Amino acid sequence: MTDISKLDLNLLVTLDTLLAERNVTHAARRLNLSQPAISTRLTRLRDLLGDPLLLPAQRGMIPTERALELQEPLHQALEAVRRVVAENSPFDPSTITATIAIAASDYVQYAILMPLLDVLRRDAPGIKVAWRTIDTSMLDIQMARGDVSLALSTPETAPETLRMRKIYREEYVAIARCDHPAINAPLDLDSFCALDHVVVSPEGGGFKGPADDALAALGRKRNVALSAPGFLVVPEIVARSNMIALVPRRVAHGRTGQIQIFDPPVPVTGFDMALIWHDRTTTHPLYRWLRDQITALIADASAD
Repeated sequence: MTDISKLDLNLLVTLDTLLAERNVTHAARRLNLSQPAISTRLTRLRDLLGDPLLLPAQRGMIPTERALELQEPLHQALEAVRRVVAENSPFDPSTITATIAIAASDYVQYAILMPLLDVLRRDAPGIKVAWRTIDTSMLDIQMARGDVSLALSTPETAPETLRMRKIYREEYVAIARCDHPAINAPLDLDSFCALDHVVVSPEGGGFKGPADDALAALGRKRNVALSAPGFLVVPEIVARSNMIALVPRRVAHGRTGQIQIFDPPVPVTGFDMALIWHDRTTTHPLYRWLRDQITALIADASAD
């Protein structure tokens, strides 16, 4: 029987992190320790628990059956400890020093993360923010490793292993330059189809967007002249040309000096946006505060 008096909290946190990362280098980075220190702790854990726990593999490490049995109950027990500590410790964002990585598309960085940065500079100046382009296919791994702290994406693209909170519903608007020679409000369907369009293709090179299926249902089509990799460049392209585009309303917000904004002449389905995070940050005071700040920013913007 294991003598648990020799298992201090640091050893258990190390084991929890190693089982999540399955890589000594990644675990050392998350715990802000050296690789030799992690290896020393793993040796102690093996001796105390009488099991190899993690075995070397071609990439990283493979947990033993005993380690897999321990993983979930150990994680839940440590989360309970974190909750107790968090509930009894006052959280003051102005005193926090941290670096957080937030993954999102360029559109979300403009619409949400820029206002969030204003809040952080005012209320939590010790926090540094790394904006990362979101890769939903790798998001669960990035969050488990701690490479990404928080993400914003559509709910249907969020990995099922992560937590999620829907924060708003987005709609599309049509935009054109202010002095466009062929447009008089409102934008009618014939003009919409006749003009050259810009579409966004995050994967690159696509010439279809959310309006094309709606137009096809009416027996109509449009002329897509340019495919762009992200939304942020589109208002600038439109403002300097006779092309038009459909963009999320939050991309067009605040640009009325450059562009006209119209309701599309054909119904175009919008999309939901969600906050996404890993279970390991659910009860952490900093990340709980960050999620609340983003939710509050959205509520304030919706009320305007």
